[in-house]
Amino acid sequence: MNKFCLQCDDGTKLKLQTKNVTVEVRGESCVVPKVTGWHCPVCGDIEYTDKDSSDRVWEAIEALGEKAKARDAVLLAHARKRLKLTQKQAAELTGGGHNAFSRYERGEAVPMRAVVNLFKILDKHPELVKELV
Repeated sequence: MNKFCLQCDDGTKLKLQTKNVTVEVRGESCVVPKVTGWHCPVCGDIEYTDKDSSDRVWEAIEALGEKAKARDAVLLAHARKRLKLTQKQAAELTGGGHNAFSRYERGEAVPMRAVVNLFKILDKHPELVKELV
């Protein structure tokens, strides 16, 4: 039986196999062992053939998302304090609502990647804050 990748949509044949799969979410990654399904050798898409494989991959994705959210919360809090900004000032700087940074720092909301990247840069180059205010 031949199956073709719906993501590639170019006639790429899928391979039925069990293999370790690396998943990545916002810079965090892990390996999920023994994932069974139809694997695309080009784009990496998977059509799962069993619920266990699917569940394990999605559990890993959710865990990585939580890990990334916690990492970003610590980074934002550290950078904001180092820059001597209040949460309200940091939110105004990025165009967020008045409670945005409080929610980011508590891990209740996921900041846009641009916000995290901006604060990474400002943490390394605090003199640039005056250019943005």
